[in-house]
Parts: sequence; structure tokens; C-alpha cells
Amino acid sequence: MTRISPRSWFSAVLPLAALAMVLSAGSARAQTVQEPVPENAASVNLDDPYEAWNRKVYTFNDTVDRWALRPVAKTYRTFMPDVADRAVTNFFNNLTEIRNFTNSILQLKGESAVVAAGRFTYNTVFGLGGLIDVATAFDLPERPEDFGQTLGYWGAGSGPYLMLPFLGPSSPRRLGGMGMDGFVLPSLWDEVDSPEVYYARGVQVVDQRADLIPAEGFISGDEYIFVRNAFMQRREFLINDGQVTRDPFASDDDEDLMLDDF
Repeated sequence: MTRISPRSWFSAVLPLAALAMVLSAGSARAQTVQEPVPENAASVNLDDPYEAWNRKVYTFNDTVDRWALRPVAKTYRTFMPDVADRAVTNFFNNLTEIRNFTNSILQLKGESAVVAAGRFTYNTVFGLGGLIDVATAFDLPERPEDFGQTLGYWGAGSGPYLMLPFLGPSSPRRLGGMGMDGFVLPSLWDEVDSPEVYYARGVQVVDQRADLIPAEGFISGDEYIFVRNAFMQRREFLINDGQVTRDPFASDDDEDLMLDDF
């Protein structure tokens, strides 16, 4: 069977992600130095300068979700026993420990690197290949780290908020981090043959969407603003290791909510 490495398949996409980062950051800076500003010009939220476009993409994503992904996820939740559902989630979470370990090293976080290595070892050996999260029971809770956080650790700014087709909430820093995590840094997904890798990715997407269904009840008011704030607050929380130094959208009157799956 032919083996296709996701790293090789997406290698051509990485320059485009970097280009998107540069163009987005450049456009945001250009908006901040416009002189003079017309008196009748609408105010621009520098954290979300592309809100009009982002809302259109959000509507598109929401339509796809309502008609395709969410029905599949609801069916998954209906027929998948809770124990099996938890096991699937644990399995995919265990695969991310390699990412957590690598980015902990890049951020010079020795303790987090040891925790990630310990979690992967315990869950793989004693947790039936990662189906059971025994590491948390051993007082080794997950410490999520990705390359977007690594960029933030070394001083890279987030850039403007972006709503991406199919991928959802993001930012130039987050988009660049996703490219590095998925296509450059070590990943166990590279060891999965084709087409099995695509089946596994499909199950992962459905499982993650199913896990988000209970959180839908917390959404209130303007859904776009709610999701935007939740994403920005969650990223701020992760990059600062749980110490939020500022609310990216403190001027909005929405409830504070951080969704773990962002």
C-alpha cells in the first residue's frame, strides 16, 4: 500500500500560510497609520479589522456545520457509548503529547516537556495505547503546547482575528503555528499509512465536534462575537500558561468563556 506523508503533501501549503501571515499583519498595520481618518469612517476594532469578511466566513462555516458535520456528530453521540467515546478522545489526545513535548522544548519549559513525555509513556504503556488517560490519575494533567504558543512565547504578536473556511477561528500566529505543527515538527500522524490516515482524521474531527455539542448551550447573544471572544480568551490563557494579562475584547459585554477545544 502506498504511504503518503501528510508532511510532504502539505509542504507546498506552508509558504502560503506564511504569506497569509505577512499580508494580514501588513494590512492591520496599514490601517493603524492612515492619516487623516475620515470623520464619517466606521471605527475599526484592531483585533478584528476584517469583521465584515469574517462574519461571512462564519456564516459559511455555520451552514456547513448545520447541514453536514453537526448531524454526523449528533448521530455519533447517540450511538457511541460514553466509555468508547471517552476512549476515542483519549487516544487522539495522546497523539498530541508529541506536539506538546516538542513545543515545550522550543519554549525552554523543561518541566512541561517531562510531563508530556511522562503522559505519553504512561498512557501508551498502561492506558492500552492511549485509550485510557492513566497519566491524569498519576497527577500528570495535560499541558497543551503548540507552535502558535511557541511563537507567542518568543514575542510574536497574535495579529488580527481571522475566521477561516472550514478551520474556524484563528489568527496569523495561530495559522502559522498550525502549519509548523502539522507539516514540519515531528508527528505520529506521519507513521499512518494512506488511506487509513484520512479515515482516522475523519473520526477525529467528528469526535471533537461531538464533544463540543454540550457547550452549545452556553452560547448567547451575537454568536459570532461570542465565539470570537471565547477563542481569543482561550488562546491568551494558553500562551500565558493560565495567567491572562488582558482581555482581548474587554470592551464587549459578552460573558467570559474559554472553550478547551479552541
